[in-house]
Amino acid sequence: MQLAIALSLAACFCTATGSVCQRLGATSLGPSSAKAGGFDPWLVFRLARQSAWLLGFACMIAGFAFQVAALRFGPLALVQPILAVELLFVFGWLALLPGLRGGRASRRDWLAVVAMSAGIGVFLRAASPSGGRTQAPAGLWWLAAGAAVAAVAIAVALSGSVAGPATSAPRRAAWLGIATGIAWGFVAAVIKELSARVTGGPSAIFTTWSVYALMVAGAAAMLLTSHAMAAGPLAASQPGFTILDPVTAALLGVFLFSEHLATSPAALTTEAIGLILLAAGAFTLSRSDLITAEPAVPPPAEPQPARDA
Repeated sequence: MQLAIALSLAACFCTATGSVCQRLGATSLGPSSAKAGGFDPWLVFRLARQSAWLLGFACMIAGFAFQVAALRFGPLALVQPILAVELLFVFGWLALLPGLRGGRASRRDWLAVVAMSAGIGVFLRAASPSGGRTQAPAGLWWLAAGAAVAAVAIAVALSGSVAGPATSAPRRAAWLGIATGIAWGFVAAVIKELSARVTGGPSAIFTTWSVYALMVAGAAAMLLTSHAMAAGPLAASQPGFTILDPVTAALLGVFLFSEHLATSPAALTTEAIGLILLAAGAFTLSRSDLITAEPAVPPPAEPQPARDA
């Protein structure tokens, strides 16, 4: 269990670093159709031309590897709530390197950090996640996939990205952040299924459906992430992602893998308090000036006038 916690924190650090770098890359790219309420299928490829975004993508891959390892040794209901610490690492990077955004952390920001940390600790302490099987029946997977796709589709439709109404950028980013959180929660469940095959070597991995489902679900989640970041301020998209990812994964852990959470009235009350603290901290921290301020992008160098020979 302790190894799963350590690996989860390593995954948080990598994905937080990746988020900061990808946000820098998305900002330097300039306006995109995502801001106008449409989906740009080439957005990821245009972002890949940005060196900061590529560095962020490499960090995301490293975070994915740590997450696979963490889910090999711990249940979804334990690992995914810890991954909400990613926002704290994002805040830490921006507080440590204020030149990225400018400004300093306020007292409210640090109170939000304490609230998030306390919320995660209270939830995990009360829920005491344990047990569970390593693989789920195919019938349950079909039900879970259908529910996840429906929830993501509803959130995307409400964002205005499909119908294209004149929706404000913060609202669009918020709904896309919710869709992204649900998508990554489902991806985590697929990773949990795949992690049971890792010890069998490449032959065992590539002969199971989960690796191909992971490719499809992961690509969809990455596309949603790119659009959520480009659609509006991070303050609008990050809370939905931070909260819906662990909540979705924890629910899928119980539904698919029969993981056990404490369900006594006292435990459920304490778990709710922990989630409220986590949500309040994420909501407040995502509105920190360090996070909401746009990174400083240096202007292009002016061409030097030719000198007469």
